[in-house]
Amino acid sequence: MSKRIFGRLLIATAALLALSGPPAFSASKADVEAQFEKWVRADLWPEAQRNGISEKAFQAAFAGVELNWTLTDLAPPGFPPAKEQKQTQAEFSSPAPYFNEDRLKRLGSTGRGFAAQYASTLKKIEKAYGVPGSIVLAVWGRETGFGAAKIPNSAIEVLATKAFMSTRKDMFRTELLAALHIIDRGDATPAEFKGSSAGALGQPQFMPTSYLKYAVDFDGDGHPNIWTSVPDTLASIANFLAQKSWQRGRGWGYEVSIPDGVSCAQEGPDLAKPVSHWASLGITRISGKAFPSGEGKASGMMLVPAGRDGPQFVVTPNFYVLKEYNNSDLYALFIGNLADRIAYGSGAFQGPWGDVGKMLRSDVATMQKALEKKGYDVGGSDGLPGYKTRRSIGQWQEKNGLTPTCYPEASMIGRLK
Repeated sequence: MSKRIFGRLLIATAALLALSGPPAFSASKADVEAQFEKWVRADLWPEAQRNGISEKAFQAAFAGVELNWTLTDLAPPGFPPAKEQKQTQAEFSSPAPYFNEDRLKRLGSTGRGFAAQYASTLKKIEKAYGVPGSIVLAVWGRETGFGAAKIPNSAIEVLATKAFMSTRKDMFRTELLAALHIIDRGDATPAEFKGSSAGALGQPQFMPTSYLKYAVDFDGDGHPNIWTSVPDTLASIANFLAQKSWQRGRGWGYEVSIPDGVSCAQEGPDLAKPVSHWASLGITRISGKAFPSGEGKASGMMLVPAGRDGPQFVVTPNFYVLKEYNNSDLYALFIGNLADRIAYGSGAFQGPWGDVGKMLRSDVATMQKALEKKGYDVGGSDGLPGYKTRRSIGQWQEKNGLTPTCYPEASMIGRLK
């Protein structure tokens, strides 16, 4: 090949690469800010107007609002996409740090003080919604440290930023419109409308759509106030749980001891049995107390959040109501344990958290896919070791002559292929 022909080929290749290669990312923050201002005027405002938001409320809400570049999960237009990173979560390493004893002791002590201070209010709330005061206080304590946590962010600024340039724009646009409704009806001024960096509002950390569904006025001043009113905050939490089907007169569950001969692959809300059934298998409360007599015919579910290497439980349907607040077994257990500390002065779970997990979500997903190919229902290969995954692992272990542990282990990946 001659040098001339070779040179022409190089030029042609470069031209093709220029046409078909990755786009150039040349936008500046100033460019994006200008796009944001245009989006607010020409895109968001017409939709807000169609949804009944007044111009006065809209202008007040956006006065001084700018993009918040410090937020996570942003995808600014004209900027290169953020690189995906492997991440671990509490469920994938030892759960023990999640239940930090010093923190739980402090929250329990503070919660007992508030239980005494707001005893009358909590009694009225339980009568109205059926949710024990200790549960309501535990959620309040977990979410914002009983209102002590600083919530400095303008919720409108956070929601608008994420609605304009996050990886979940549609969801945050819906939340932003709900937030504008809240301001428009006068429940909070824009200056009072504070939230987390994820857009969750006030002391119960409700997203705006949840606020519109569940926030209540319990102090009688004419509007819900989850920023500074403790009665409204507590009643709103109780209303949320009640509307998610909290069973009046029942707690969240019991820490238990499951005999070695009883399979751990029986957990999950879809395998609910009367509490008397679990007792008939030799499952006993770890405290040594009998299950309450009224619980025998009521439904209960086995729960082994760390398989055989952690505390074990028989939980009520209310446990899964707590997961409606935050879809995590550990979160619901934290609330249950804190509530027990507030109500009864109890302490940590007695069963030790073993040194389990330490697996990346991608590794768990690989394991789930392998189990799915073998016909197991793992609840989806999302990398989250929920009860269906734990149960499937236990079933696979039993089928293959292994002692069931019902929890992901790195050594299983090779054997599952």
